[in-house]
Amino acid sequence: MAKPKTRKPPRPRAETPRGFRDYFGAEVRARDTMLARVCEVYHAHGFDPLETAAVETVEALGSFLPDVDRPNAGVFAWNDADEGWLALRYDLTAPLARVYAQHRMALPTPYRRYAVGPVWRNEKPGPGRFRQFYQCDADTVGAASVAADAEICAMLGEALVAAGIGRDDFVIRINNRKVLNGVMEAVGVLDPADPEAHAARRGIVMRAIDKLDRLGVEGVRALLGAGRRDESGDFTPGADLGDEQAAVILGFMAARRGDGAATCAALRDLVGPSETGRAGVAELETMAGYLDGAGVKCLIDPSVVRGLGYYTGPVYEAELTFEIRDEKGQRRQFGSVAGGGRYDDLVRRFTGEAVPATGISIGVDRLLAALAAVRQDAEAAPGPVVVTVMDRDRMADYQAMAAELRAAGIRAEVFLGGGGMGRQLKYADQRNAPVAVIEGGDERARGVVQLKDLALGARLAADIETHEDWRAQPAQVEVARADLAEQVRAVLARARA
Repeated sequence: MAKPKTRKPPRPRAETPRGFRDYFGAEVRARDTMLARVCEVYHAHGFDPLETAAVETVEALGSFLPDVDRPNAGVFAWNDADEGWLALRYDLTAPLARVYAQHRMALPTPYRRYAVGPVWRNEKPGPGRFRQFYQCDADTVGAASVAADAEICAMLGEALVAAGIGRDDFVIRINNRKVLNGVMEAVGVLDPADPEAHAARRGIVMRAIDKLDRLGVEGVRALLGAGRRDESGDFTPGADLGDEQAAVILGFMAARRGDGAATCAALRDLVGPSETGRAGVAELETMAGYLDGAGVKCLIDPSVVRGLGYYTGPVYEAELTFEIRDEKGQRRQFGSVAGGGRYDDLVRRFTGEAVPATGISIGVDRLLAALAAVRQDAEAAPGPVVVTVMDRDRMADYQAMAAELRAAGIRAEVFLGGGGMGRQLKYADQRNAPVAVIEGGDERARGVVQLKDLALGARLAADIETHEDWRAQPAQVEVARADLAEQVRAVLARARA
């Protein structure tokens, strides 16, 4: 009887899960450079760095995400046998609240910190919408004055300029959750005597307003009413507001006028007798005055509400105002790259005591995309000098060349793959190497090396027609081995000129 064949296990698919992506060399370097510039601004303002674990307890994170219809209320969570329910952090603010509550006796008040790192959200992925992304935050814990909010916004403006955004290419848009709460009172979905009542409907209203840029007025109107079905067929339940109630919310979103004073007057009319709403308008006026005094371009915009549920006062976004072409070739403004606000109740969850706090979060991938759009005509960053290998038995000599170049401050590597000179030069092109170093037996005997200026060679190649032309072109030069680092530096200087 034939022995049954053992089926081999299927090979895993070499692909990233939906909503995740890989980052390669140039992207990682660009991110590191940008973050270093941003964090230098935070450091100059007296903020200290803080690193927290990627994993928190579900209880510590709380339920503040807008996508509450997703599994585990929008977080990636699991039940640990020893620790209970744990989750990947969905932002850098909730961990800060836990850190401050845990170490508050040893921390100064106010406590000013910045943090950088990846966060994870169990959201429905889509174009430009990822489940893992980087954030860069700066927060002040323990300062109740809106002067702290204004300082954060002013510092954000400095950080954007340091990263490479022009001073005239962005605006800080500000609003206040207290104003929205006053409007909620006016439409009957917020009762100051019973703040927990209608909480789910208020959450839907805030998420609907926050999606104005993506869904437009009609999409928001649908979410304020019975609900909305998207292009994929998924249905999002609405807040079930009546037409008159929805009209008040839409009026709030459209309350921006020609200047800040006129906008605040319109907002006072909308909030009516609500003490909370009127206090929010007063804070808006004060904060706008601080920013104007600091020379920061700001705009009072009622459509800014921020999607997270823990904000309690001023909220703000940095919007880039220059135009780009989208995937359809149409021109549009780039949009928001950072946002934040005041969250005075987040630490109270741990301590039972009111602790004021405010902060900003930069969407790192969004800002990198904006910088790429600004620099879309710029050349790619140069790669390392590549030392080619003509004789495998002399690998130590080639490694010594690369080490000598690195000691002189020049990025360099030795080719470690297989193949002849053609393969090695193709690799150098793939690495965007500015120079290839060549030393065969003849060069070694004469104490020289060949330097191939790859960038110049590429520019000249289009004009070369004969072998004699190629031999005469200046893209490859012979220099003394003893002068290797000096001559490579000279070639690099010519390429930058």
